[in-house]
Amino acid sequence: MATIAAADVKKLRDATSAGMMECKKALEESGGDFDKAVEILRISGAAKAAKRGAERTASNGIVAASGNTLVELLCETDFVAKGDDFQGLANAVAAAAAGVGANDAAALGDVTIADGRTVNAAIAELAGVIGEKLELGRVATFAAPTALYLHRRSSDLPPQVGVIVEYTGDEEAARGIAMQIAAMRPMYVTREQVPAETVENERRIAEATAKEEGKPEAALPKIVEGRVNSYFKDTVLLEQPSVVDNKKSVAQVLADANTAVTGFARFEAGQA
Repeated sequence: MATIAAADVKKLRDATSAGMMECKKALEESGGDFDKAVEILRISGAAKAAKRGAERTASNGIVAASGNTLVELLCETDFVAKGDDFQGLANAVAAAAAGVGANDAAALGDVTIADGRTVNAAIAELAGVIGEKLELGRVATFAAPTALYLHRRSSDLPPQVGVIVEYTGDEEAARGIAMQIAAMRPMYVTREQVPAETVENERRIAEATAKEEGKPEAALPKIVEGRVNSYFKDTVLLEQPSVVDNKKSVAQVLADANTAVTGFARFEAGQA
């Protein structure tokens, strides 16, 4: 067995971020060949990440943006999310996604980032080094102009809630709406975008609940309509009360600013 110098172990550790003992074992297995040891660590690290992937959930991560594109890169812990390597990869993926106008995560995996690797390969390699499950999450690209809001839950964490808004009109008003979306979690811009089956289901629930409460039969249509409208106020952006002025709806605030929202995406790391 080749004698492994401590300096060689340190060099391998600096290059791969793997543990000292893992580096020593890899060098012993490779007979002291540095490049082969790197390959051994990549293979064993990837295998470890894959094994964990079957039993652990990537429910943490970061939301990153570039141009008119928003992406989500997921990991298991906030410790990894804080790391420079992870954040650097998220920004590289966002830049690559913006370059191709990506809206599909599966297709984005085959796109090349600045260093020549595909997105999928870069994620797999970092997962191998870190030993934690990493996943590409959602991606969305909108036509310019767009307004962006990235929210940090804590000063020591990267942005984990991100909103991008496609709009016409005033940029400041659009950014205020992005903050509204971050806080209030709407699902649609207008009530016309709500699927008909969803509305019908809300009507059924509202009617069944009113009957269970013993409401008069004659009053049911009005009660049902009121509860469906409440659902729209919760889930439809334009019908939500403004967080800036709760006496106005978002639609009224936008009208006052001569601004219209044509689309948005809200990503919260690890939350569907």
